[in-house]
Amino acid sequence: MSKDVGVQIGTVAALVRSTFLVNAVYANSAREYGLTQQQGQLLCVLMAQPYGMSELGAMLGLAKSSLTGLVDRSERNGLVQRTPDPQDSRAVRVSLTGEGAELADEFYTETCRRVEELVSGLAPAERDALAALLGRVVTDNKVPSVFMEPDSTH
Repeated sequence: MSKDVGVQIGTVAALVRSTFLVNAVYANSAREYGLTQQQGQLLCVLMAQPYGMSELGAMLGLAKSSLTGLVDRSERNGLVQRTPDPQDSRAVRVSLTGEGAELADEFYTETCRRVEELVSGLAPAERDALAALLGRVVTDNKVPSVFMEPDSTH
């Protein structure tokens, strides 16, 4: 049994610890689908639409060289493809392949289910309050939409 059962923790500790919790769920889910955590993030981002490399770098918080390596590996695995950007002949857009879209959908659905389980002990009103508060935090801090709400992807 955890030593802090029934102990109120502060906002900072709660946010940091919840980040570790969600990251662990995300990493375990990615591993089970044969992905790295970053590949899982890339697939989830690309579910919405294709993006240019600079947009992807900004959304995923990756330096150009790290993003290039990630896209290269994902392309070799048949998950993403690069196509010329119709607006800029020097740039490319990255999109999911058919195989990548199928894997992204399965990974995304399972990861959402697992994250939802984390709050299964909360009443519906508590979940709504948590979502509203965290939604304000991410909106106020201009966090990119790297992971969409399950009902908004299809």
